[in-house]
Amino acid sequence: MSSRRPIRVLIAKPGLDGHDKGAKMVARGLKDAGMEVIYTGIRQTADSIVHTAVQESIDVIGLSILSGTHLSICEELMEKMVKEDIGDKFVLVGGIIPKKDVNRLKEMGVREVFRPTSTVDEIAQFIQREVEKR
Repeated sequence: MSSRRPIRVLIAKPGLDGHDKGAKMVARGLKDAGMEVIYTGIRQTADSIVHTAVQESIDVIGLSILSGTHLSICEELMEKMVKEDIGDKFVLVGGIIPKKDVNRLKEMGVREVFRPTSTVDEIAQFIQREVEKR
């Protein structure tokens, strides 16, 4: 992968959740794995996330959601991504996501869901594998 540009990952905290320690840890770990990471900070809207994704030419959108609003946020984000013609970018969700909602998120188009037991290495390896498939 040395001749190609680094994988660009957008890490965002949508909704009203203000706890971002996990998102910052993932962002640091992905940077350590050689990826370029844009961290948008807390309380982002689907519009601001999609706008930043377009402006920054990202490959992956990573959402950190602890507030329980993952279904509505992801549905809105996926719709806006299609409208902005960036549906080819893949979305990952991490945080406090009940197991019963994982399949529903994937049906919406979320590529993978990482729960609190996931490691940063697992996330980085998943991103690298998925980007190489394209």
